[in-house]
Amino acid sequence: MEFLFEYGLFFAKTVTFVVALVVVLSLLVGASQKSKQSHGAGHLEITSLNPQFEDIKETMLLAMTDESQQKDQEKKLAKEKKKQKTEAKKALKKSTSATDEQRGKVFVLNFNGDISASEVNHLREEVTAVLTQATVRDEVVLRLESPGGMVHSYGLASSQLDRLRKKNIPLTVCVDEVAASGGYMMACVADKIFAAPFAIIGSIGVVAQIPNFNKILKKNDVDFEMLTAGEYKRTLTVFGENTDEGRAKFIQDLEETHQLFKDFVSSRRPQVDIEGKLLQARFGMGSRPKRCL
Repeated sequence: MEFLFEYGLFFAKTVTFVVALVVVLSLLVGASQKSKQSHGAGHLEITSLNPQFEDIKETMLLAMTDESQQKDQEKKLAKEKKKQKTEAKKALKKSTSATDEQRGKVFVLNFNGDISASEVNHLREEVTAVLTQATVRDEVVLRLESPGGMVHSYGLASSQLDRLRKKNIPLTVCVDEVAASGGYMMACVADKIFAAPFAIIGSIGVVAQIPNFNKILKKNDVDFEMLTAGEYKRTLTVFGENTDEGRAKFIQDLEETHQLFKDFVSSRRPQVDIEGKLLQARFGMGSRPKRCL
């Protein structure tokens, strides 16, 4: 009888654990599917910054006003707000009589780049949205921050900005801190680049690095085999024994990529001294824009 009781208790615990595990897995799968659906559909957020700046202005003004005068100051601010709203309504009513061709718009986008340019999908959706409304009288401003990364990823990001250029929509890129390598590949598509005084702009060098553990494997009597079809399917490897021939081909591939990079920059910013500073894979500072932008 005691055995049956122990067995029943064990069985109940097992069932409880299994049910709990199924519930957790179901929640995780559901969240994952929801995330994929929302990511695939794209997402745009449009935020008006005017109210935020007005609140900061009012808070600072009241903080610097004597307590005895704060009530009067609040009434004054309320009166000014009411006046501004009235004037804004009048201006809006007046502007509606003008045609869209007479009113230019500014579209502000953000791109915070990592090594794989993971925000490129969002950038594509944003550019697509802008192109549905923007005209040659409008302007797109991109706030760009990126230290660079994978060639193909940033090539795709640059091609998204090229869509604006092909439609003759003015594009301005603003750099607060860094737009290096792949980041500069994106920036050079713009008609204008504005950089903070000590922002890093450039370079257009290409780098690749790979560890090799072949000596460690040999030391521990571990054989490594890699089978390929095609003479240069693999040049340098992580575990295999690298050869001078493979190393030379790898460098050749880097040089070809570098040449494509230079051609891309030259075609979009012919005023840049490609054979000078940027060719040497050096970067420039935003305080010297004529040299590096």
